[in-house]
Amino acid sequence: MGLLTPSGGLLFWMTIAFGVVFFILAKFAFPVILGSVEKREKYIDTQLDAARAAEVRIAGLEEEGKRIIADAEREKVNILKDAAASRDKIVGDARETAAEEAARIIAEAKKQANEEKDAILASARGEVAMIAIQMASKVLRGQMDDDRAQKALQEILADEANG
Repeated sequence: MGLLTPSGGLLFWMTIAFGVVFFILAKFAFPVILGSVEKREKYIDTQLDAARAAEVRIAGLEEEGKRIIADAEREKVNILKDAAASRDKIVGDARETAAEEAARIIAEAKKQANEEKDAILASARGEVAMIAIQMASKVLRGQMDDDRAQKALQEILADEANG
């Protein structure tokens, strides 16, 4: 007997042993193995479904993130526009207030200058009048020494008074 050609009895007992082992495996081991494989398959399927759901959720979150960023950009632009408008309004109000204050100060200064000018003119007129009176008094004293000049002056004053 050679190694490559088995005898008939050996083939018979090998077939019987294979059948018994196959029967035991089919009865006890295959259901457990198939149950584990099915359980593992179900687990993998649920994990794949969860991964797909997570992928969809991530895509949704990315879209929402982009939308939030776009909204934030629009809000930033609006805030900057409002800030610029407020700044322009405040600057305009300040300029207007400054112009009004300057006009008030100028008007007050002109009024004060006019009052001082009037006071100076009144003072100058008073001084000129006093000087004129003093000069007239000196001139009149010189002329009053003469009796004829006094009588002529009295007649002129009487005529002006009668009028």
